[in-house]
Amino acid sequence: MRLDKYLKVSRLVKRRTVANEACDAGRVMVNDKVVKASYNVKVGDVIEIQFGNRSQKVRVCSLAETVKKEEASEMYEYL
Repeated sequence: MRLDKYLKVSRLVKRRTVANEACDAGRVMVNDKVVKASYNVKVGDVIEIQFGNRSQKVRVCSLAETVKKEEASEMYEYL
């Protein structure tokens, strides 16, 4: 699954276009490497997103094309 789609489906980022822009700006890292929005996310990857002066670090637990709002937080765990 593409990184920008994963960020949107897991609700870490509100919109896919915002996820795309964050990736293009170099504010998203996977396994300590800056990646593009087209990066293929795998279970076990560690994603770090920088929002202004704070950052969020999560580990990918599962992948799904669509999930309900309540189940979105089960797709990752905070580190």
